[in-house]
Amino acid sequence: MDAREPTLADLGEGAVLERIFPRLPISNLALLGPGDDAAILKAEDGRFVVTTDLMVCGPDFRTQWSTPFDLGWKAAASNLADVAAMGAVPTALVVAVAVPPDTAVSVLEGLADGLDAACRSLAPGCGVVGGDLSASDTFTIAVTAFGDLEGRAPVLRSGARVGQAVAVSGVLGEAARALRLLFSEAVDEAGEPDREKASGLRDRTRAQLAPKPPIQDGALAAIAGATAMLDLSDGLAKDAARVAKASGVAINFHGSALGEDVRLALAGGEDHSLLATFNEGTILPGGFRKVGEVIAGSGIFLDGEPYSEDGWDPYRDWSG
Repeated sequence: MDAREPTLADLGEGAVLERIFPRLPISNLALLGPGDDAAILKAEDGRFVVTTDLMVCGPDFRTQWSTPFDLGWKAAASNLADVAAMGAVPTALVVAVAVPPDTAVSVLEGLADGLDAACRSLAPGCGVVGGDLSASDTFTIAVTAFGDLEGRAPVLRSGARVGQAVAVSGVLGEAARALRLLFSEAVDEAGEPDREKASGLRDRTRAQLAPKPPIQDGALAAIAGATAMLDLSDGLAKDAARVAKASGVAINFHGSALGEDVRLALAGGEDHSLLATFNEGTILPGGFRKVGEVIAGSGIFLDGEPYSEDGWDPYRDWSG
């Protein structure tokens, strides 16, 4: 008797979707969810925030290291963080997945479970309202996320002003530290990702494989008067440089506020923490803590000295 798991090719798209839909979270603002050609959402503010992101097997994840649940969680978390960085509350996700036809259906079920758990944990009320399935030699996940500004002005990257405090909510450098650990200890003798070795490092690599960004602090920052904000996906220095450039200012970081490994905190990407600027004297909301200040000039400084804009660039840093 054949006990192997059914694959996508065995069941076909319709049957697969029937197994996945019940596992997905429901959006509080959905008037019509999955099943028709498009979903319908309420936009009570009259505006909505929208963002999209890709995760591609190879440059973005390795299936030997990430479980399907991890991939669903991370795909949700990284997009929820972008919505939060605008000061909005995440409301809905649209998810498209392309995988080889011989992929086990349980992989997509696990992916759906990860999406569900991330939404419930990080952004209650946010749900998956639609998406698409396709076949590809390369496992690819595309997520589009929507958010509600709740009547507030969006928090842009361009609002930082000289004299304001620079603050961060969330971890710094932990995702990069976990990735370094995976590449050093979760590989076989040929240097290829090893599933068994990775499973033994779960507790030390969660920041990379299943990050927990402070999603609800995005709206709290907006309410507290944040003047600029963004999601730290490519590294603190590189992302802060984007705020500095957009605002026509410079940012000076205090090394003593960045933890034991200052360079890793500045250059490590994929923490999906939030960086924001506030008027001096503002009581910082949620988990925000001061790490520097906005100064005159351009670029990034560390303890008053110019600092390079280290960080992740998918076209320069991925070697295939």
